[in-house]
Amino acid sequence: MALRPSTSCHRAAPFAPAAAASARPRRGTLCLAAASRPAAALRTRPDAAGRRRCECFDLHHQIVPYAEAFAWQKSIVKRRIGLLASGEDPSDTLIALQHPPVYTLGSDSNREYLHFNREDAPFEVHQIDRGGEVTYHGPGQLVMYPILNLRYHKEDLHWYFRSLEEVIIRALKSAFFIKASRVEGLTGVWVGDQKVAAIGIRGTRMIVYHGLALNVTTDLAPFKLIDPCGIKDRGVGSIKAILQKESGGREIDDRLLMDIAYSSLMEEFAEIFQLSLDISPHCSFQ
Repeated sequence: MALRPSTSCHRAAPFAPAAAASARPRRGTLCLAAASRPAAALRTRPDAAGRRRCECFDLHHQIVPYAEAFAWQKSIVKRRIGLLASGEDPSDTLIALQHPPVYTLGSDSNREYLHFNREDAPFEVHQIDRGGEVTYHGPGQLVMYPILNLRYHKEDLHWYFRSLEEVIIRALKSAFFIKASRVEGLTGVWVGDQKVAAIGIRGTRMIVYHGLALNVTTDLAPFKLIDPCGIKDRGVGSIKAILQKESGGREIDDRLLMDIAYSSLMEEFAEIFQLSLDISPHCSFQ
């Protein structure tokens, strides 16, 4: 069933003004600098002239069933491939959303990383065409699906993986003063020994899809029923858990945290891939 919401896309609400530079918050406090304007303000930037256009569907507060989002990606990829012969592919695409609780497995995933009977799974399970092992998606996790034609960027999947990681690393630093990093030999983004973001992609004729999933306010309990990404000796973390630990457990508004993470990721994504973001005012997924 195609995803066809009847309302316009949700946009990030305006934030309180950012603190002055002299009042730089310590790690563990919320930095509003990256989110001191609504996400719609990212639509037009003074330095965006000459950049490739990227149509953005902002559903970052909406819970979208996994099967519908996957079918949506596939339909966009099919249309984009159809444009290759004519050499007319004027725009990339970015979808931001959340999913209901679901486990997804890559095309060659090993079932030993599931700690439950798949026929009696606690949530939906989907085996899809990305690479990698099992992971979990759920509310509070910000999922971003870029659908890019790497012919207009760099025809190198390794570069693309590292670029997505860099988007997340920069976003966590600029918005929250969280020092995140890569781990040699592994894909994703880490804070200490906790994985806060997973990345999985598939490329077809240099058009890439799937993308990244950042744990913002995610309930981490469902990760205990799997070995996330096939990794047994490291944990999983979230932005909220990290900030609460650093701030002595103070309460944090989940919606605000999601808005800040979304705005920061969007800004870093546009910068790293040198794209001009065009946030669609209507979510018509034709």
